[in-house]
Amino acid sequence: MNAPLNISMPAEASQAPKAYKLLIDGKHVDARDGRVIERASPGHGFVVSRYAQAGAAEVEAAVQAAHRAFETGPWPRMKASERAAILLRTADLIETRLEEIARLDALESGKPIAQARGEIGGAVDIWRYAASLARTLHGESYANLGDTMLGVVVREPIGVVSLITPWNFPFLIISQKLPFALAAGCTAVVKPSEMTSASTFLLGDILLEAGLPAGVVNILAGFGADVGAPMVSHPLVEMVSFTGSTRVGKMTMAAASDSLKKVSMELGGKNGQIVFPDADLEAAADAAVFGGFFNAGECCNAGSRLIVHEAIADDFLAAVKALAAKVKVGDPLDDRTKVGAMISTDHMEKVAGYVSAAKTDGGNVFSGGARIASNAGQYLDPTIIRNVTEDMAIAREEVFGPVLSVLTFESIEKALHIANNTPYGLSAGVWSASIDTCMSVARHVRSGTVWVNTFMEGYPELPFGGYKQSGLGRELGKRAVEDYTEEKTIQFHRGQRTGWWVG
Repeated sequence: MNAPLNISMPAEASQAPKAYKLLIDGKHVDARDGRVIERASPGHGFVVSRYAQAGAAEVEAAVQAAHRAFETGPWPRMKASERAAILLRTADLIETRLEEIARLDALESGKPIAQARGEIGGAVDIWRYAASLARTLHGESYANLGDTMLGVVVREPIGVVSLITPWNFPFLIISQKLPFALAAGCTAVVKPSEMTSASTFLLGDILLEAGLPAGVVNILAGFGADVGAPMVSHPLVEMVSFTGSTRVGKMTMAAASDSLKKVSMELGGKNGQIVFPDADLEAAADAAVFGGFFNAGECCNAGSRLIVHEAIADDFLAAVKALAAKVKVGDPLDDRTKVGAMISTDHMEKVAGYVSAAKTDGGNVFSGGARIASNAGQYLDPTIIRNVTEDMAIAREEVFGPVLSVLTFESIEKALHIANNTPYGLSAGVWSASIDTCMSVARHVRSGTVWVNTFMEGYPELPFGGYKQSGLGRELGKRAVEDYTEEKTIQFHRGQRTGWWVG
């Protein structure tokens, strides 16, 4: 059993919570009814942030501001080089405030500060990549349609977009959406999670400092029913980009369908790492622990299913268990911490419920599985469960916590069956020294990303998204800006028109 955690209170605990106003039309404003949301740090227990709480009136004001900025403002009409310059200035300003942003995300989400720094650094890279795409966005021309005809296909920004982001990667995920929408010339209304809004509000300040015109980006804190729903259904919104659970994603798609909006969905995952006997087992064991427990498992890309060949299962899992015992769980603001706090007590209860149900269904808690006592915050011991079968909820449903389910196989066909026997298809990993084995798995696993002899690495150049119920569309990659555009065909006729229809 783990010793109780002694969580040190940071300086913020003795200060008044930071107050954040909504950003609408370039101005910081309170909610009209004066409502606020208070966010308590899940790792420390004190109220760290207080946001103005938006409602229907603020959504209307924000969408109208974005619509005016798109219809009459300079942003869609700027040269691509001018938009790119503002995105690059934004990246530079994010970089100068990296520590401040990382600390906000660590305090509000419970993630380790060292990890948060890495995420903000990755976000800087994404903003710079999006700036490069702003300048390379182009259409097509067709001079092969006959001597008198020229066809031109141009890409135009789609208009006002609603961007809805979750609590697990507050700054990183908005950085996977917003810079590409801006690079295309769109305007936006952004709703971060009501639990982790602070760093997104700070991004709004940075954008204004970088020279973004008023109304181009509007930021609202609030709840899904009050803010997210009207952002999705508003007739002036042309596109919705949502990251979150598959359940809420389905509701969002249904609401958007009434007005036939374009939708982009990055949803849940139940991702498997498949380990063969000829793999570098030391590296694979480390990746198994990383994949299962990174961000306390609160990650759509988590390697929450470990699919191991029977011939090596006992020895390999002993190595995984030994590594898991070395994972430091504790204070999110401690540089040594690998697993921080769970996002909320309700969510911790939900994750603990999956562990309890797995035991009832015949699973064996091989390691961890208990709450960790602490003087502040909520923490869960990283958990490994053996004897898992494919029909168990813990093998099929997204637990979203530090829980690693172990399944075994005896052939590559069985491994592929297990990997694909889930409603999700976001990512997967394969570990083997055989190129044939790796290629076979990579080609036949139905996932948007397959990592070969590594796990959960990402680059702005590579598209990200899932098959099946893991989502719709892709983020990042060279076509990310195109997702926020419409194609228009223009046909030019030269000379006298021939082939009269009448006369």
